Amino acid sequence: MWNKKDLLKEPIKHIDIKAHDLSPYVDSLAGLAFQARNLNRGARIYEQMIQDPDCAIILCLAGSLISAGLKQVVVDLLEHNMVDAIVATGANIVDQDFFEGLGFKHYIGDPRMDDNTLRELAIDRIYDTYINEDELRICDDTVRRIADELDARPYSSREFIQEMGRYLDESGKNISSLVHSAYRKGVPIFCPAFSDSSAGFGLVMHQTKHKESHVSIDSAADFRELTELKVATAQSGLLMIGGGVPKNFAQDVVVAAELLGKEVPMHKYAVQITVADERDGGLSGSTLREASSWGKVDTALEQMIYAEATLAFPMLASYVYHRGAWRERAPHQFATLYK
Repeated sequence: MWNKKDLLKEPIKHIDIKAHDLSPYVDSLAGLAFQARNLNRGARIYEQMIQDPDCAIILCLAGSLISAGLKQVVVDLLEHNMVDAIVATGANIVDQDFFEGLGFKHYIGDPRMDDNTLRELAIDRIYDTYINEDELRICDDTVRRIADELDARPYSSREFIQEMGRYLDESGKNISSLVHSAYRKGVPIFCPAFSDSSAGFGLVMHQTKHKESHVSIDSAADFRELTELKVATAQSGLLMIGGGVPKNFAQDVVVAAELLGKEVPMHKYAVQITVADERDGGLSGSTLREASSWGKVDTALEQMIYAEATLAFPMLASYVYHRGAWRERAPHQFATLYK
């Protein structure tokens, strides 16, 4: 018989790009073919974004990335002024990062484990990673308590996530968290489908408790605020891990700005890491060149990298970190746009 303690004993260890200088290796990939060469070019395009003083860098996160061990990669990008805004799924921000910011962990699991047994033990599985469902309920309730303390009105996801960052900052735990780092660095985080996460459960509990007057999430405000960010920049670049809603949301702001009568350029730079392909017409695998037909992404400095994120993202990030161009880069601090 399995017990919960035996299954939740080996935490996921987040990789530290500062400890691994992969820049010589990624440089050597230029002489290879297929995705090795694509990764090299994508890394060099990201470095160009860092070197361009006019470029605002938007990081898009889709898929289970934080639970898989990539949290510290994103935190390091934030802490070293290599990212100016984040667009992500609610799962990455709430169920995974904020969850760990509260002091909880993800654990190494087995994809062959009987899921009925896991359900009986209140363990949730993400492929080969386990989460303690009882702790996830605490995360849900923490979101409820944050909402209970706020003025009853609609909030953009950026506003609410900022309050989550404030909560972590005031908790004094100082646990590595991208929500906390973004709060301290003035980097806005947007979750276009915010309620599709642990936050949704917390907000349902909040609204049920406060039926007449409560906090709600205004998704149109998210779109407007990210569009305002695009309007405020001379140039922009996208670094996209996965696809889906974050990818489309970040690309769409170019069109939205034009509909508002603002003359803005397409995203000048774009790099996407994905394992999806374009044959079924799905968004996650649609090429960046396709996005150009919609007037969203320029084709001169774009690169698709067809690789799994836990392999490719740390290599790309390590390359740009250890090359050091970020040392001369000033932070944009876009959170000040919304005060």
